[in-house]
Amino acid sequence: MMEKSDHAHKLYNRMRLWEFPDQYFVEPADGSSAPFLSISRLDGSFNLTDEVPHCNPVRVPKIWTIFGVVGTLKLLAGSYLLAITGRECVGVYLGYPIFKVVAMKIFPCDNSLKNASEEQRWMEREFSHLLSVAEGTPGLYFSYDVNISLSTQQLHDLGDESKLLPLWRQVDARFLWNSYMLEVLIDNKLDPYLLPVMQGSFQKFQSTVGKDILDVTVIARRCNRRTGTRMWRRGADSDGFVANFVETEQIVQMNGHTASFVQVRGSIPVIWDQIVDLTYRPKFEILTLEEVPQVVERHFLDLTKRYGNVHAVDLVNKHGGEGRLCEKYGSAMQHIGIDDVRYLHFDFHKICGDTEIEWLSILYHRVEAFLFLNRYFLVNDKGEKVQGQVGVVRTNCIDCLDRTNVTQSMFARKMLESQLRRIGVFSVGESISGHPNLDRSFKILWANHGDDISIQYAGTPAMKGDFVRCGQRTMQGIVQDSWTSLMRYYLNNFRDGTKQDAIDLLHGYFIVSVSKNVASAIKKGGIEALASFPVAFSLIMTGFFFGTISLRQVRYDPWNLVVAVMWMGMSFVVTSFVRANGRVFCNRPRLHQPRY
Repeated sequence: MMEKSDHAHKLYNRMRLWEFPDQYFVEPADGSSAPFLSISRLDGSFNLTDEVPHCNPVRVPKIWTIFGVVGTLKLLAGSYLLAITGRECVGVYLGYPIFKVVAMKIFPCDNSLKNASEEQRWMEREFSHLLSVAEGTPGLYFSYDVNISLSTQQLHDLGDESKLLPLWRQVDARFLWNSYMLEVLIDNKLDPYLLPVMQGSFQKFQSTVGKDILDVTVIARRCNRRTGTRMWRRGADSDGFVANFVETEQIVQMNGHTASFVQVRGSIPVIWDQIVDLTYRPKFEILTLEEVPQVVERHFLDLTKRYGNVHAVDLVNKHGGEGRLCEKYGSAMQHIGIDDVRYLHFDFHKICGDTEIEWLSILYHRVEAFLFLNRYFLVNDKGEKVQGQVGVVRTNCIDCLDRTNVTQSMFARKMLESQLRRIGVFSVGESISGHPNLDRSFKILWANHGDDISIQYAGTPAMKGDFVRCGQRTMQGIVQDSWTSLMRYYLNNFRDGTKQDAIDLLHGYFIVSVSKNVASAIKKGGIEALASFPVAFSLIMTGFFFGTISLRQVRYDPWNLVVAVMWMGMSFVVTSFVRANGRVFCNRPRLHQPRY
């Protein structure tokens, strides 16, 4: 516990971090007389103090400017402080500035490593490497003044007592990216340093409709319950929490009115996997068939408690591997015992193909009644609540990225037009497409939003982005999608395992200090210790190259045929071995194996 504590709810928005050999000191740089925060570099402990130690030629500190403390992580022999060293103001939310993290730095508190064994030092280096991967986490946003984890409707309905609480106590825990890393600061009651950080997207534009100025903002909030990378976090867990769950809110402000429309996306709520094995499309595996109905019901019970009525829109293929998932999901939805939930399957690829995006209107007409029955949130120019949103559309495809973003942007466009008619800006029958500047800005906004969500989950921008950005399929978009598909294959097979480990470490799914088998978790054994795809690929190409040269020399010396067979044989044997053990040659997560 702290000897002193500052209960002020104002967050420090600029600080100086003094880096001494044995301690860090964090000094609020807002002109206040608040005490300094002292962090021991031996054990990571916190204390408040009134002054920084005196400097001398031997003890010269390095001084950093930081804009927030993200939190701390304890590894095997030391703790690590994560701080924001770069920020960018990306816009305003309800009158308050919103910032994007553009640089984070890890400050080690690992002086105790000096007395650690060589094996402990090696393991600590392995874990600290994962933290360096985490420094580049994309799409992190924060505000010092407003709770961006809550929708506009939730903020409006927030009780007076809740509004008096510090921001970290107001947040929706699902969307608090640094929840685990803040625990030590919370235990020490360091409210002025407790900065809630959200992962997602913040996009906005301003346009004119006649003489009126229109502000449109899209905020995406990524859930932290089953977070991870595209191939290593699929489907649902046994509690019904799904991978790539994102809440997206579109906020419209015009002539004093504010309107908000919320929709969500998330992986198919079945316990399923698609483990990479070097094949282009790994097989889908449903892991616990008998639990499908219960998991689906738990997922939708949680959604109805949070959002009210739910209309699930399933965009996956009706046949093939996707079709098997679709069948199990659809069957469970037919027998779900929740009155407030509807299910609709729409085979996006079959109906819309690669170019016929206008056929999405079929889907909209089937969902239109639900959208208008469950409305959107609206506040008039007097600040009075006119109506609230009482239901949500939940959209999914396999990745909940490309097809999902095209569909959500279509729903958002229709709702924006409805809102502008309600405010009195649009006449009956008037549409966004009749206003070229507004239409272009809207498309770019949603295309950028889709790219942000896709980069966080898959490591690449969204595919089918030309549908959203241009309203049609383009040759440039087709070429870009081909490149994106190859990049996803590379990242899924050779990079994302390490990234998943870093995510699990940041979110506390693997706690180094309490794990009993730390060494075995990060050391490779058996075939895996020998498996190296670059080496295997080099052997295959070497055998093919020398085998080809030897074949060309057969007419001069028949013995070259034997040599060619040997080289080609080596390529064949190595290729067969790699194909048979594809999963071993992939970059797999090593720290945390989810219990479904």
